[in-house]
Amino acid sequence: MINEAFPILSLTILLPLLGAIAIGITRNVNLAKKIALSIAGLELIATLVVVWLFDAAKGNNFQLVEQYAWIPSLNIEFLIGIDGISILFLPMSALLTLVAIIASWNSVQNLTRFHFALLLALEGGTMGVFVAMDLMLFFLFWELILPPIFFLIGLWGAGPQRRGAAMKYMLYMLFSGVLLLFAFVMLAVNHATQMGGSIPQSLSFSFPVLLNTAIPDNIQAIVFLLLIIGFAVKIPLVPFHTWLPTTAVEAPTQLTALLVGLKLGAFGILRFALPLTPNASVKYAWVLSIVGAITLIYAAMIALQQTNLRRLLAYASISHVGLVIIGIATLNIQGVQGAIFQLLNFSLIASCLMLIAGFIQHRIGSTEAVHLGGLAKVMPRLTSFFFLFAAASIGMPGTSGFAAELLLIISAINAHPGLGVAALLGAILGAAYMLSFIRRAFFGPVVH
Repeated sequence: MINEAFPILSLTILLPLLGAIAIGITRNVNLAKKIALSIAGLELIATLVVVWLFDAAKGNNFQLVEQYAWIPSLNIEFLIGIDGISILFLPMSALLTLVAIIASWNSVQNLTRFHFALLLALEGGTMGVFVAMDLMLFFLFWELILPPIFFLIGLWGAGPQRRGAAMKYMLYMLFSGVLLLFAFVMLAVNHATQMGGSIPQSLSFSFPVLLNTAIPDNIQAIVFLLLIIGFAVKIPLVPFHTWLPTTAVEAPTQLTALLVGLKLGAFGILRFALPLTPNASVKYAWVLSIVGAITLIYAAMIALQQTNLRRLLAYASISHVGLVIIGIATLNIQGVQGAIFQLLNFSLIASCLMLIAGFIQHRIGSTEAVHLGGLAKVMPRLTSFFFLFAAASIGMPGTSGFAAELLLIISAINAHPGLGVAALLGAILGAAYMLSFIRRAFFGPVVH
């Protein structure tokens, strides 16, 4: 581990939170907007500094580690750091939040200060999720991002059922949190048992410590199951996916862009589920592969039937993350690399497509196919950008999506021919639903 004099990672967490407080203090709406934009810009710069400080030559060792006492009686610490996985998500998350704030600049007319404060609070919690190295600290940030999302859906949602969507999201995430908490406690208790110590004196929630703690196979199986289900709800995977299409239609577009762009559940599987339960991960990788394949094909087929652009993009996001899960479950280098690359793509491609859908709704008043048609004639620039990101989404050569999907398909074929067929079928269906909707909405007959 590397200790640095300046707590740069703490700054990336506290800066958005302090910005949210500053917005709450000010009474001027225009000043609040400028504060939000400035803080988001500074946060992006801070994350780029973190990337610059990161030394890739040191391999998978955690760097820029900060460690402070938090709850000594339970051996819970404020322990944060980065490695080769988490370092990639910090600047992408900061960039996405900055774009979401810009997209909200003129679209939010009521409770404007509260809206921008919640976006910054959400950013601070998200940064904490990516850098937390203590399991209880991770759980704290995991839960802290729920209230901002709940209020953003319920107060600024675009649909008539926004409050129901907010409650549905909250219930799903609380269920997810209970499973994760139970798994984390089991890991801490197992550490105390393996060390021959007493509880709570010998408990440990430190991720680096738990990585070096032996875990019996029967406990690994239970912890693996709890972690996978807990993170699957957040991703989301079938059958826990229904909250995302509902939220995509009812929530404000900028929040939906954040939800489809920041796949925290997939990050959780990469960060905690696989390293902490290695034997169970190998033994039950086939289960994860099947769930990923079902999610990939099922969501793609549902997307083919959608007439609402925002709902289609939500199912597209679910389908793509199914391919990511297949890549993770293959447990080979191409699969993991492709999964991480695709998750980074989500931060830009899926989010930008959802934001463009919001712009269309703002101008047309709807994203239903029946109300669209001939958009390329009246919105040529918007059409160009949508087609560009759609091409990356379906993995056309020359885009970042192609490289990620190629790695994932190769990993699937190497792992099992059936997975390879599922991955290829998912790519074909992805092109089908995306190009079909583009043809109807952007190049079809003009709807009066």
